[in-house]
Amino acid sequence: MTTRARRADSLRHTDPVDVSLQAALDALADPVRRSILRTLAGEPDFTRTCGTFDLPVSKATASHHFAVLRACGLLEQVDQGSRRLNRLRRAEFDARFPGLLPLVLDEDEPTE
Repeated sequence: MTTRARRADSLRHTDPVDVSLQAALDALADPVRRSILRTLAGEPDFTRTCGTFDLPVSKATASHHFAVLRACGLLEQVDQGSRRLNRLRRAEFDARFPGLLPLVLDEDEPTE
């Protein structure tokens, strides 16, 4: 199996219908993940690559955050060559948890 095939196989997307409220809340509890979601909410689908987010964490930790968002049904990713593009699954998540995502997206980012 090629590296590209292994990488594509690693993209497992969970349907929000299969996500518990606790799992959704756990994913949304982290400020880095909320920042990713707010950024994606302002971008067209599949135009933002993982490496273009300004995150205060290492590349490995950022990958973990993207995986958590994918696992709870908030994020869809597709590979395009060596780039991984992202889409916020707003409609699907809103159908499962009405009103939850707008609360998160409308939250003011903390200032330091």
